[in-house]
Amino acid sequence: MQSINAYAANSEKEQFKEFEYTLPDIGPDQVDIKVQYCGVCHSDLSMLKNDWGVTNYPFVPGHEVVGTIVNKGEHVSNLEIGDDVGLGWFSESCMHCNQCLSGDHNLCNQPEQTIVERYGGFASHVRCHWVWATPIPKGLELAKLGPMFCGGITVFNPITQFNVQPTDRVGVIGVGGLGHLAIQFLNKWGCDVTAFTSSPDKADEAKKLGAHHIVNTRDDNELEKVVGSMNFIINTTNANLNWEAYINVLAPKGRLHTVGVVPDPIPVPAFPAIVGQKSVSGSPLGSPASINQMLEFSARHSIMPVTEEFSMSDVNDAFKHLEAGKARYRIVLRSDFGD
Repeated sequence: MQSINAYAANSEKEQFKEFEYTLPDIGPDQVDIKVQYCGVCHSDLSMLKNDWGVTNYPFVPGHEVVGTIVNKGEHVSNLEIGDDVGLGWFSESCMHCNQCLSGDHNLCNQPEQTIVERYGGFASHVRCHWVWATPIPKGLELAKLGPMFCGGITVFNPITQFNVQPTDRVGVIGVGGLGHLAIQFLNKWGCDVTAFTSSPDKADEAKKLGAHHIVNTRDDNELEKVVGSMNFIINTTNANLNWEAYINVLAPKGRLHTVGVVPDPIPVPAFPAIVGQKSVSGSPLGSPASINQMLEFSARHSIMPVTEEFSMSDVNDAFKHLEAGKARYRIVLRSDFGD
């Protein structure tokens, strides 16, 4: 039995307060991670507010964990105590369904999710199955790395899943927590990258991150100029958009892909989809193998999130900052339990 210190909210309207709980004896395939840093994701805010109807209180958020292995089960042979690892949205998968056996653990029929029906990473320690504790390559800054285990893999996964080519012309809708990472990945992948944004003040930042072109989505004429030109467009926003306009921007055989949880169903006009053989799709986070690939790619090309750091004891201030839309572009909490 192990006592864990954490921060929890007792309802959607309450602030986070110190919270203590006990973990049972570690299982044979599990590892315990001492949390060093944990990102704050918009999904943590959605879960706090029970937007998806799956939140249990007291609620301990945190699914962008970077930390050190301090305990492991008897069957864990690939990780050692003292290893630096990361943990994202998933903390366990069944390991026997067709998806797991095919390497698509992120599509498991019975996944355990790090902040759903269990306590997450706004804590001194967090536990998971070894397969989801991803070793961190050397050369990556631990203090900034947490958001890669949710935001990063969310936008990296479709690049490989849908075989985006280095010669493709691609678009990124939204220059925010997800979009600023998608721009970096796609630029280093070799693509010609266009950032679609409704905030003209982000144009210079988007170009510094790797966007070759900027389209102001408030100007219909700018969208008209790029009709039929994009092989792949990724939507990183949670907003309802002019979907027909973006489908028209796709080249023949192009794909409009969303990783943003948009409020309403996406209407797909049949005629342009059929005539241009165009596709609309979505995806969750990636598999353990995809996370490894993303980290290796990031280390090779010096890709990192742009972050702001708060102490974990200042978690309520961090959430106010996030909810006010002031984060540029991701927030990371530094564990200060015992400071």
